[in-house]
Amino acid sequence: MHRVVLDTNILISALGWDGNERKILKKCIQGDIQLIERLELLNELIKVLQRQKFNFISARKKAEFLKYLVEISELVYPKERLNLIIEDPTDNKVLECALKGNANYIISGDLHLLNLEEFRKIKIVNPTKFLKLTSPL
Repeated sequence: MHRVVLDTNILISALGWDGNERKILKKCIQGDIQLIERLELLNELIKVLQRQKFNFISARKKAEFLKYLVEISELVYPKERLNLIIEDPTDNKVLECALKGNANYIISGDLHLLNLEEFRKIKIVNPTKFLKLTSPL
């Protein structure tokens, strides 16, 4: 089973739109993929979802989504702090989470992460590439 960290931008896309991001989240829900999370990333998601541009998603739907994420996720508590991504230090939290959770993949739309391509044998890919790499033909 693949172990993945879904970056905040992927989770928001999965909640708000029907695309590859939602397909990946559904695989997590079905138990085909193990979602790895940490509290700092969930808190970031909460803050981002409070932005006015996401008001088209009801508060109830946001709350249910967060509750469900916690239920299906393996929560990790990284102790190791990284300082690999200088341009956006908050992205290091994603790397720390993936490392602590023994993830195979980080799925993101963030160029700071995607430009790394791989970190300590963890592949960093966008949703389309993840589905191509992991879906049977």
